[in-house]
Amino acid sequence: MKTVDEHLTTVLAGIGPLASLELTLLDAHGCVLAEDVAATHALPPFDNSAMDGYAVRAADIASASESSPVTLPVVGDVAAGSETPYTVQPGLCVRIMTGAPLPPGADTVVPQEWTDEGLAQVVIRKSATIGQHVRRAGEDVTPGTTVLTEGTHLGATQIGLLAAVGRDRVLARPRPRVVVLSTGSELVDPGQPLTYGKIPDANSALLTTAAHEAGAIAFRVGIVPDDPRQLLDTLEDQLIRADLVLTSGGVSVGAYDVVKDALGRLGTVAFDRIAMQPGMPQGFGRIGPDDTPFFGLPGNPVSAYVSFEVFVRPVLRRMLGVEPINRPIVRARLTDSLTSPPGRRSFARGWLSVENGTYVVRPVGGSGSHLIASLSAANAFIVVPEETTQYDANTTVDVMMLERRQR
Repeated sequence: MKTVDEHLTTVLAGIGPLASLELTLLDAHGCVLAEDVAATHALPPFDNSAMDGYAVRAADIASASESSPVTLPVVGDVAAGSETPYTVQPGLCVRIMTGAPLPPGADTVVPQEWTDEGLAQVVIRKSATIGQHVRRAGEDVTPGTTVLTEGTHLGATQIGLLAAVGRDRVLARPRPRVVVLSTGSELVDPGQPLTYGKIPDANSALLTTAAHEAGAIAFRVGIVPDDPRQLLDTLEDQLIRADLVLTSGGVSVGAYDVVKDALGRLGTVAFDRIAMQPGMPQGFGRIGPDDTPFFGLPGNPVSAYVSFEVFVRPVLRRMLGVEPINRPIVRARLTDSLTSPPGRRSFARGWLSVENGTYVVRPVGGSGSHLIASLSAANAFIVVPEETTQYDANTTVDVMMLERRQR
């Protein structure tokens, strides 16, 4: 059998970030920036009010207080988005809305809460310093400043910043497109009636959402029965929109394992036994005219998901051009004893939490690769090395963090 590390090296060989494309901002969400972006204008682009209130000269209200308010004539209103025609002369003021440009002559904004909110004239009951409640032009970003650098992951806040500096398109590495399908004549779509011998297809939904969580664009094709010709036709149809193809089922030694039979006509795929539990049977290679990476994962849901996390997710992260490509590994105290078969790296389901400032992990459910309920109750995998067959309670172990979900 190949080791886990040997197989991971195999699947990562030749994998690099996808070629950059010019994308609209919304399409670039979740992608990785492939250029430095500099601001072409200041943020804010002009001095503007941070409050609804009155634009004044600070010197005119220096003596204002609750006991001795200052009254000023109001010569007009300035709304957000308007071009103010007003200049604030000494002894006068302008009513102003949040975001509106500060009129020439004014150097301060008095919040309306400090006043009687008058229209023709206003009574001001508190003094203010020069620049108070004013957003100065360029205080966030000055023109020419590099606001985002190549390699930045484009989340919602980064997309907002790009829009703020006037970019409607950006050069980015696109999210990899993953085609997901399940093989097996025993499968039916979720929600459909179950007849004897049939089971719902959990894997395609599981793997499609896992690919999405890894940053990919994932397409659930659904179920292909145990028919090599139909599988081959489906794969040929789907390759046009795939940067990676992901199947589950049909990779072991059963008489009806059609994935092996079909792929020989479409590419070069090796089927190996990996020294791991769960997930020993694995298929990987390249198919189609573009040598698209292909993963053939085991059919049991837990085996498929463990295989995805250990092998497929790192490939998708490499395609995205982000680091690290692997899930974080932490050290945690094991609450209960745990056994593992000799010569295999085990990935046992666990619940990782923090107690008294240290990580603690509790095994969840049994070891069966069909036990999807215990998989859904886990937020981590307890990693047991090949040479270890048992961990006692309170042993410190390696734990792969899957998510930060807490009960």
